[in-house]
Amino acid sequence: MSALLEVTDVRQEYSVKRGFFGKPATVKALNGITFELAAGRTLAIVGESGSGKSTLARLVTMIEEPTAGSIRLNGADIGAVGSERRRSLRGDVQIVFQNPFGSLNPRQTIRDALEEPLKVNTALSASERREAGRAMMARVGLRPEHDTRYPHMFSGGQRQRIAIARALMLRPKVLVLDEPVSALDVSIRAQVLNLLAELQQEFNLAYLFISHDLSVVRHIADEIMVIYLGSAVETGPAKTIFANPQHPYTRALLSATPVAEPGAKKERIILRGELPSPFDPPKGCAFNPRCPLVFDRCRVETPRLMTAEHREVACFAVEPPPA
Repeated sequence: MSALLEVTDVRQEYSVKRGFFGKPATVKALNGITFELAAGRTLAIVGESGSGKSTLARLVTMIEEPTAGSIRLNGADIGAVGSERRRSLRGDVQIVFQNPFGSLNPRQTIRDALEEPLKVNTALSASERREAGRAMMARVGLRPEHDTRYPHMFSGGQRQRIAIARALMLRPKVLVLDEPVSALDVSIRAQVLNLLAELQQEFNLAYLFISHDLSVVRHIADEIMVIYLGSAVETGPAKTIFANPQHPYTRALLSATPVAEPGAKKERIILRGELPSPFDPPKGCAFNPRCPLVFDRCRVETPRLMTAEHREVACFAVEPPPA
């Protein structure tokens, strides 16, 4: 299966001023992220707040350009193509944000919000745009005749359906879902997740699903990449990682996930301290100040991803299988 989206050794740094007289500091938001995503597949990016998940979303959707590395969409390097080609590629990758109310213009009717991408990027007539907008509203489970209403007239779940519909108007190949259900009630989450699964199958969409909620990731992801302070620490098939996590950070995240089975018991791993400051990351492994398996090598040397137990893990405490 050929990759639709290829991200290779992507890095993102920001120069941040520290006080009026202070020297600018460099923040490494992403430190060499690499993955591939095929059509019809879902890759979940998992990690705590501040780990770099949303930064990665902005790079993939071409809101920002990476400091280093390459991002290829359908074979085209988005950092090397001309402005005209880059503009056309923007239609192939769209994003759905966490807060649907914040991503929709409160002064714009739903009809205008849905038709706007078509008006800017296509030569469709007004009647064709209206027909396409109403058809997409019906596809996401909303009544087409309500397209003259404003965002505040809908519930949170309905607004997220509208945001999904808007993202699909240009028929993208890749959809970046940035915490798409975390702001919704539990009863509504399942409905939106089921809708996303149906749309993925119907349009053969590739999903980059960004979340900190592993109970949601468990039901939607094909592969998982766990990142910590801008670096990937474990990546592989979702079933493999959920069944037997290897990296101590992944184990801690999974231990906090509720178990649906009554009476089932599991060990709760409590991490010490908080995510280190990106202004002053720890030497060696970035996770070493909080790791229950830390030893001397972890404090001086940075581990790289290596294959272990049918996935890749960046941890010195995880021994690779014998050759």
